[in-house]
Amino acid sequence: MQTYRFTAFEKSGEILKDEAWDFPDQATAKSQGAEKIEELGYSEKTHRLVDPQGKLILFHV
Repeated sequence: MQTYRFTAFEKSGEILKDEAWDFPDQATAKSQGAEKIEELGYSEKTHRLVDPQGKLILFHV
């Protein structure tokens, strides 16, 4: 498992959610991360999911 970082923001820059999520690989992180973001209700908020090296996996403005 690898630890990915999810962060959701308000337009003002206020952090709404900042969590570590574990996924076995990048493809799973992308698909399951998108599902989890939708479930949490942050799909229309500015958000990002980055891998352990800091590479953007998902990003929405």
